Amino acid sequence: MAQYVATKKLSIEDWVKGLAAIPESEFTLQNVQDYVIRHAVRPESLEKYCFFSKGNYTRNLVFRNALFECMTLCWDIGQHSRIHNHRGQNCWMSAPIGRLRIQNYRVDNRDSSKGTCRIVPTEVYDLDAAHPTYVNPMEPVHEVMNLAEFNQRALSIHIYSKPFDSCEVYYRDDGSYADVPLFFTSEYGKLNPSEKIL
Repeated sequence: MAQYVATKKLSIEDWVKGLAAIPESEFTLQNVQDYVIRHAVRPESLEKYCFFSKGNYTRNLVFRNALFECMTLCWDIGQHSRIHNHRGQNCWMSAPIGRLRIQNYRVDNRDSSKGTCRIVPTEVYDLDAAHPTYVNPMEPVHEVMNLAEFNQRALSIHIYSKPFDSCEVYYRDDGSYADVPLFFTSEYGKLNPSEKIL
């Protein structure tokens, strides 16, 4: 992937205001990607949305309206997501702190009556401050990993349009898939009472 140099560095609050100023008719895959490439988030402005847990990566809501939601995901060393989709919605990602490995998958032989399919690894690439990206709508199933060899924590920013509260998760061991509800560790900078951060 080509290396990009952002022309502006903004606080997360100003960055989200810029996103919210994009009219719905122009909130396209390419237009939002162009915005993410041109505007970097200053890492020091993310402290309010930075919660790490030893148990799992965390999801921290920054902004949500009817058109899109923006959140930080905080990854300790060695943590990874499950293999999942995004409910047919567009997704853009940047990583102002650290580095992440993205593994895409193709879904074959899907049998909704049995809840089974075969997932086939396809493209793999790294996400960091210089390489923002978006999820390919033609191949939206993927896994995000903060590999132990990267030897540092990572924080990524994700934009989903439109917002969704569940996704499909795919299990390699038995070839099944299932709907899984999604939860936030924190919302608007406040830790949810049910969450334990270690």
